[in-house]
Amino acid sequence: MRHPFDLLRAASAATALAVLSACASGPVPMPLAATAAADSPAQWNAPLPHHGELTALTAWWRQFNDPVLVQLIDAAQAASPTIASAASRIEQSRATRVASGAALLPSLDASASVARGKQDFVSGLGNSASAGLQAAWEIDLFGGRRAARNAAQARFDGAQAGWHDARVAVAAEVATDYTSLRACEAQVLQTQADSNSRNETARLTGLSTQAGFESPANAALARASAAQGNSLLTQRRAQCDVLVKGLVALTGVDEPLLRTRLAAGAARLPQPASIAMPSVPAQVLAQRPDLLSAERDLVAASAEVSQAQAARLPRIVLNGSLSAARSESADFGNQSGTLWAFGPLTVSLPIFDAGTRRANVAAAQARYDEAGAVYRGKLRGAVREVEEALIALQSTADRSNDSQIATEGFAASFRATEARFKGGLASLYELEDARRSALQAEIALTDLKRERATAWITLYRALGGGWTNPPTTVAAQ
Repeated sequence: MRHPFDLLRAASAATALAVLSACASGPVPMPLAATAAADSPAQWNAPLPHHGELTALTAWWRQFNDPVLVQLIDAAQAASPTIASAASRIEQSRATRVASGAALLPSLDASASVARGKQDFVSGLGNSASAGLQAAWEIDLFGGRRAARNAAQARFDGAQAGWHDARVAVAAEVATDYTSLRACEAQVLQTQADSNSRNETARLTGLSTQAGFESPANAALARASAAQGNSLLTQRRAQCDVLVKGLVALTGVDEPLLRTRLAAGAARLPQPASIAMPSVPAQVLAQRPDLLSAERDLVAASAEVSQAQAARLPRIVLNGSLSAARSESADFGNQSGTLWAFGPLTVSLPIFDAGTRRANVAAAQARYDEAGAVYRGKLRGAVREVEEALIALQSTADRSNDSQIATEGFAASFRATEARFKGGLASLYELEDARRSALQAEIALTDLKRERATAWITLYRALGGGWTNPPTTVAAQ
């Protein structure tokens, strides 16, 4: 019969183990959807795009009906160092996850040895050989290794989401630069026509001046206007060349080949597809890969707090071995047999480490707080990005009709002024003023179309780029 004091001591130990095990569980973050719902507004405070043909967001760049853009995005995703780095992080986190899961299982090692010699001063020369297995298993009593496995799983999920986010970012960057290039090409054509008209006016004015029908001042004005038009044309072409260089760097395509591909649809802006957008922000934000990556970092940081807390508690390791041995000796003959051992069962209790483990817990907790702050910041930033894109879309839609009317009106005014100038009823100053207004209106309309297409691209990316949040695969603790 056990002594009552022994029973009390055993009960106290069990209670202490239960308390320590409860303390070992770190902070558990809210799921992504719940956090997004709690920290995001109840509805968007910007108008939603509900007009036009509604299509899915998946592979949105293929809905532009522009094969050149699709080719460039595919090439950029294949050449992007950012995507390659993200893929490498997936492989690293996958290996870490495998190692963390294996740490929960027993380890098994094989060994073999052969020896020949004298074991002591009495025995004769002999041979010995053995082969065996050694097993060791750390009993995860306080969940430290399970926490490490869960942290590795969360890092792996986050790395996968980061890869998708990198792909979406590259597609958006290429589509934006491509749209800017097509708008630039359209403006080059507009500026080219304007420059040709200015040069022709300068030529005719020079002839009229030589014949005595125009003053030298008008001839100087016409030459200045032609030079200004040529300068604007050179500037526009340089801007287009810079954009081409940027696409070369993004896609890795040789510049001559890229220019050959671009020549097919020169000056034609891509037409984005309209999409249906939920009015509840939480439904949208849960589909952003960068937010899932941040949330997985938060989950991993929580598990690492548990891991650091468990490191302050006792460790229990169970060992065992099984081996076959054979010995040959001139004095004792041949002997062989099987040797085995179960144990020892080792318990190690940290007593003094000058505060190292406590500091590790504090550092893990600080990393968890940091991950929480980063996640909440990304959530607010995501709401801002979506609403800014919605505002830009609404603004371009509201300005579209007025800009079209202004362009047509200034163009008609220029044609009429040009006809009056050729008939001698308008001055060169009136012609140049009408020309300047018409050109500015055309360029502004092209800029508006580029701005609207860019706003759609920005919205596609802000909504996650068509990526779908997969169900979490983190194992329950």
